[in-house]
Amino acid sequence: MKPFIPQTLPLKDIDWAILVPLIGSANASLARYDGMLQSIVNPDVILSPLTTEEAVLSSRIEGTQISIEEVMEFEADPNERIEPSKYSDIKEIVNYRFAIDAAIEKLKKRPLCLNLFKELHKILLDSVRGKNKAPGEFRRVQNFVGPPGCSIEEATFVPPSPELIGPALDNWEKYLHYDEKDKLVQLAVAKAQFEIIHPFLDGNGRIGRMLIPVFLFEKGLLSSPMFYLSAYLEKERDVYYQRLQDISKTGAWNRWISFFLTAIIDQAESNIKKVNLILDLYEKMKKEVPRITHSQYAIQAIDTMFSRPIFKSTDFIKRSGIPKGTAIRILNTLRKEEIILDLRPKKGSRGATMVFFELMKLNTISD
Repeated sequence: MKPFIPQTLPLKDIDWAILVPLIGSANASLARYDGMLQSIVNPDVILSPLTTEEAVLSSRIEGTQISIEEVMEFEADPNERIEPSKYSDIKEIVNYRFAIDAAIEKLKKRPLCLNLFKELHKILLDSVRGKNKAPGEFRRVQNFVGPPGCSIEEATFVPPSPELIGPALDNWEKYLHYDEKDKLVQLAVAKAQFEIIHPFLDGNGRIGRMLIPVFLFEKGLLSSPMFYLSAYLEKERDVYYQRLQDISKTGAWNRWISFFLTAIIDQAESNIKKVNLILDLYEKMKKEVPRITHSQYAIQAIDTMFSRPIFKSTDFIKRSGIPKGTAIRILNTLRKEEIILDLRPKKGSRGATMVFFELMKLNTISD
């Protein structure tokens, strides 16, 4: 199989007339979701578990089997002994979240650019599988996509040859700032083109999925970069890969764009339902926790539980900024009222690991 030669962007054969209904629905759904985000005073705190969920699902598409609960348990107690294979998976997920956070900080100082994605790639592959595959550098050798152990002749897709990477990426970067007729269509094209170019030796899928919230935030379509597609893409994994392959096999860009816009609609509606449930729980806690703790630190305690619903007391004290004695009293009260439960009881010098169970129920990923 010969290396694929990508089309130059912008595309000339987008069928805008066919796509109009989906474009309208996708933009309307995303706008409804963003309206909800704008009504939240601190979305990065209250919706923090959604970012962890995205990291878990994006990595699951690549083959990891770790759960959101296991990631949060590890973060609550990093010194707890854990299987080496699980540690690697968890580290991969933590890196993914670090990379998203880094992208948002970097976008405050500069627009989307190739160097930004190289920096994110370096964070993504730090000390995990792929760490020896040129983290933060575009590839200088031919790669290919296919079942584990297959040869290039058996590959399902062979990306552009190394000498085409530079020109293709330059064109891709320019397209990110092109005045396309619709930004969601532009994102659909940019995401697929990135994965077609496959510029890194590893991590292309995860960087491609990371592009989604970063692009939406940078273009002003979202007030906060809290929108992820991995739940939908993991659910429709076979179709997802088939639509990408259809581009390289038959140039079926319109089928891919239709799939992507449908994903935006489905995920936006799903996010709206989940965020509503989280906000309802937050409002419930804002009434209950002050009532039962009689503490001026009640809101700090609530925000800390929402930002990390599995925790140890030492972590809770540090993250909340509540004086130690008061924090312990609040935790004991919340335990007594069964707002928080012991996930792992205290053992010797090791403190108990606690869980804000009602929030974890809302963020549990079904297999």
